[in-house]
Amino acid sequence: MSSTPSSFPERIELTGEGLVLRDWTEADLAAMPDLFDHPDIAYWTPIVSPFDEAAARARLDRDRQLRAEGTTILLAVTVDGRAPLGEVMLRRASQGAEIGYAIGPAHRGQGLAARAVRVMAAYAFEQLGVGQVILELEAENAASVAVATKAGFRLLDVPLIEGEEKGRPYALQTWGLLPAL
Repeated sequence: MSSTPSSFPERIELTGEGLVLRDWTEADLAAMPDLFDHPDIAYWTPIVSPFDEAAARARLDRDRQLRAEGTTILLAVTVDGRAPLGEVMLRRASQGAEIGYAIGPAHRGQGLAARAVRVMAAYAFEQLGVGQVILELEAENAASVAVATKAGFRLLDVPLIEGEEKGRPYALQTWGLLPAL
């Protein structure tokens, strides 16, 4: 018996840990290339590269489509609800929910990713009722391993997820977080 996931709200704004996670808007399109057109993001994430204004428009359109399908939400990471500093993603998964993130190069080193992951995980536990939140990342991605650790995730004893993206092989570890009791 298969069921379609319930849809996400049309608008989402999450606050906590000194952040405001909000919907992407047309006003953000010009800022997105500065956040996502970077070698680190091209290497470690599935985000398209080069990332220009056309890629920004396609990402915004895809965000809206995935939200309408009830599978994924992409939110801008901000400190005040205004200028985007990066992105946090939540995707429904068989294990509960998967979170992903990308912080613009100019905004790294401020703990934004770990804080955004914790806020998004709280949303998954409290609003979606998931039993576990996961991160999938490469062991060699030291910055993401640090984010996982700072956000309270633990490496799970499960097989690596192997594949190829953008012409390079990858092996993803699965990190998990359970709801606080």
